[in-house]
Amino acid sequence: MNSPDPAWAEARGRPDGTAPPDGLVDQPFDGDGLYGLRATLTAHAPLLGISAEQTEHLLIVAGELATNAIRHGGGGGRLRLWRQSSALFCQVSDDGPGIADLLVGTSPPDQARAGGRGVWICRQLCAELLIERAVPGPGAVVTAVISLDPTA
Repeated sequence: MNSPDPAWAEARGRPDGTAPPDGLVDQPFDGDGLYGLRATLTAHAPLLGISAEQTEHLLIVAGELATNAIRHGGGGGRLRLWRQSSALFCQVSDDGPGIADLLVGTSPPDQARAGGRGVWICRQLCAELLIERAVPGPGAVVTAVISLDPTA
């Protein structure tokens, strides 16, 4: 999905995976830190002024992206969270081999196959999911854009 929202375009212009300096969360994580990451996001949700449903979406998306970074991206990564305009940005980066298929999750997963649903679920819960290769170096940068516009 593409959006005319300038804040979304600004996030897309961050190929090095850096969040704006006013980001609310900037936290490294590994396989042992998923509970702590979820607790951090839950604690910051009231500061964002988001609804309970938007908080649930954030926790699901962040959990799926962090789990993928652990499984496929070298065992851990970094999560950054910030709000701009009418959107919430949740960015997960890692130092793994990167994502070969930048369109992963754009079609429904095969129901007969175990796994392979995380990115598709994220795409269903987000206004936009930006998948990029980390620049410079190895890894992936995935930015989930969650609309905070109640009419969207």
